[in-house]
Amino acid sequence: MSTIDIVSILMRGVTVTVSLLLAAGVLTFAVAFIAGLSRVSRFKTIRVATTIYVEFFRGTSLLVQLFWIFFVLPQLFDIRLEPFFAGVVTLGLNYGAYASEIVRSSILAVPEGQTEAAIALNMSRFQRMRRIILPQALRTMLPGFGNISIELLKGTSLVSLITLQDMMYLAQNLRASDFSLSLKVFGILLVMYFVLALPLIVLSRYLEKRASRGVANT
Repeated sequence: MSTIDIVSILMRGVTVTVSLLLAAGVLTFAVAFIAGLSRVSRFKTIRVATTIYVEFFRGTSLLVQLFWIFFVLPQLFDIRLEPFFAGVVTLGLNYGAYASEIVRSSILAVPEGQTEAAIALNMSRFQRMRRIILPQALRTMLPGFGNISIELLKGTSLVSLITLQDMMYLAQNLRASDFSLSLKVFGILLVMYFVLALPLIVLSRYLEKRASRGVANT
């Protein structure tokens, strides 16, 4: 089988991989901000509950989580998720837990003097967070969010194990049909993942530089 034939077959999975990345990315960053803000909440119950979620998903295997959501939930609770949706939920919850630490640490990194100045201006807690703390914390979050996005792209390859026909699934099928193609198939697959990751790398660096210029001009 020629290189062009292999690329043509693997390209069929690009749409699934990119769609999974985008959907899981939205969930990841939504979860990150919700959990990250909850970790600095003044309510202990919220902080404890969020900490349990974060540490559980950070401390257990992403692959096992995927199998639990796709294979075990139907047996325990009769909850059946389509492979794509199961992949989105698992990736979003897992990487959202990691990203929430970026949000939490970035918020805590904002100098206390900023909060004290906002209090002196009689701002409410919500106003302080929205107008003072988050705009500054966001600059600190950008490098971490860029890394999370790239890791999320690589993590999408695991969904092939729950029959979702992404690039990895198609690559495994090609290898199974002819083991002599392993080097060529997975070599091409490495390049394809890098090409998909490249825009994320460029965008991340652009946003970091833009944010840095904003700091320098203030």
